[in-house]
Amino acid sequence: MDALLSLSRGIDRLNMFLGRVAALLVLAAALISAGNAIMRYAFDYSSNAFLEIQWYLFAGVVMLGAANTLRRNEHVRVDLVYMSVSDRARLWIDVFGILLFLFPFTLLLAWLSWPIAIRALQTGEMSSSAGGLLRWPVRMVICVGFALVALQGLSELIKRIAALRGALALSTDYEKPQQ
Repeated sequence: MDALLSLSRGIDRLNMFLGRVAALLVLAAALISAGNAIMRYAFDYSSNAFLEIQWYLFAGVVMLGAANTLRRNEHVRVDLVYMSVSDRARLWIDVFGILLFLFPFTLLLAWLSWPIAIRALQTGEMSSSAGGLLRWPVRMVICVGFALVALQGLSELIKRIAALRGALALSTDYEKPQQ
């Protein structure tokens, strides 16, 4: 179990780092948006590339930040039953939710998006807009993002099983292990 918990900590560190990258992408998108507005209204100049890079950065924020959101237990959850059961029952709900919903969904989407990203890379697919950008980076972010959520799901599954086995002490906010 120690090796699996070590793997879980490594996955958590990776997704925490990528969550910070996603936060920086928000700043970059805001700066580009402001710069684009200034260029458009002050100098009557605009480019589709400025608009598209904002979309790409937004995709990066969502897809690279999603795994960290799961790690921090800040994802959307239907709490009707979840909040009215014991901590142990919550652990079991999480285990089944990860196995039955999170893994199949994220792995399927990563698998389905991979060929599209590779094809865009191989063909040099470009935006149809004048001055548009290459499409493969944003297509690759979609694939990588779903893979990262699946990987974080593995980390969460390891932590839940460790907690059920008594190998991991959990705080009252049981999603975050005590240090």
